[in-house]
Amino acid sequence: PSCASPADWSTPRAPTRIYGNTWYVGTQCIAAILVTSDDGHMLIDAGVPQAVPHVRASIERLGFKLADVKLILNSHAHYDHAGGIAELQRASGATVAASPASAAVLEAGASGPDDPQYGVIEAFPAVASVRVLADSEVVRVGSLALTAHWTPGHTRGGTSWSWRSCEASRCLDIVYADSQTPVSADNFFYTRSATYPNAIADFRRGHARLEALRCDYPWASDRLHRFAI
Repeated sequence: PSCASPADWSTPRAPTRIYGNTWYVGTQCIAAILVTSDDGHMLIDAGVPQAVPHVRASIERLGFKLADVKLILNSHAHYDHAGGIAELQRASGATVAASPASAAVLEAGASGPDDPQYGVIEAFPAVASVRVLADSEVVRVGSLALTAHWTPGHTRGGTSWSWRSCEASRCLDIVYADSQTPVSADNFFYTRSATYPNAIADFRRGHARLEALRCDYPWASDRLHRFAI
């Protein structure tokens, strides 16, 4: 299916197990990842606002309860990945956690001039309250432990996530990598931006960070594409 426009971003896709306690609950074009435990679950990203019913139904179709989602995380604070977070936070009662730059955007519901896509990126429902994380911080729900890795460039607050999922005695290192694409508004230039002057350096640091992570199973936040790190 096409993923070229927002109209395509809520196209349903059957939920599937990625590995062990890690599940895909997003749409055909935009990823949302559920990591589960007996003591509660974590959700990474929520798609566009129109995708919320699908994400919720996917979680329940797998046999889990939305109310057991205790923590909602984010890759980057754009409409297509964060648009549904506010509604899912209200419905589940979960805490939302993000990098400092992303937290500010999530609470505002809109990007500022330092976003390369400022002026063309769509606003989204603001999140009521966001827990601010530190780089390399490990967030926990029950037995779950996910690590935040700052990988900015696409946005200032871009964050990739890593964790381990096990099946029987075999455990894999999983990385959910934030977008590393230099997409921008026509009037934004990475080589001479006054609002985000270190964007190129941020991309380089983010690439190096991803290359250094242990990874058996990589997923990308954009367009359902797996890729090799």
